Amino acid sequence: MSDAPANTYARPDSMLRDDRASTELLGMDVVEMSEGHAVVTMKVRDDMVNGHLIVHGGLVFTLADTAFAMACNSESTHVVSSGADITYFSPGHAGDLLTATAAVRSQRGRSVICDVEVRNDGGILAEYRGHGRIVRPEHMTSKRTTTEQTS
Repeated sequence: MSDAPANTYARPDSMLRDDRASTELLGMDVVEMSEGHAVVTMKVRDDMVNGHLIVHGGLVFTLADTAFAMACNSESTHVVSSGADITYFSPGHAGDLLTATAAVRSQRGRSVICDVEVRNDGGILAEYRGHGRIVRPEHMTSKRTTTEQTS
C-alpha cells in the first residue's frame, strides 16, 4: 500500500520493477508513464519474428498489454485485465522499434477501459482495447510470496 494521499497518482514502480518478462525477457522500455497514460517501446529482435518473417502477433499483444498495465495501475490502485481485443493492420519486422501508447478511456466503479495504439516508423500496426478490473491488493499476492513469508 502506498503512503500517497487518496486521489494522488503514484507511479506503479514496484509493479514495473517486478515485471521481468516485459523488461528483461522482451526488452521493453517504459518511456512515459503518468496517470491514465503510458508509452512503452520494444525493439523487434530476429528471434521475435514468425515463419512469415514478421513480428509475432503475440508479442505485439504483449507489448500492448504491458502499456495497458502501466496506464491503468498506480502504487495504490491495482488493475488486472479482464479481457482484451486486438486488431492488426500491418506487419512489423526485425529491427523495428515498436511504440505502444496507452490511454485510459473510462473508469466507472471497478471497471476500466484502456485503448492502446501500437506503431512503428511505417504507421499503425495494431489497435488494442483492454478491459480491466480494480482489485484489492491482497488479491495480488502470489503463492510464492505467501510461501516465502511463512518460511
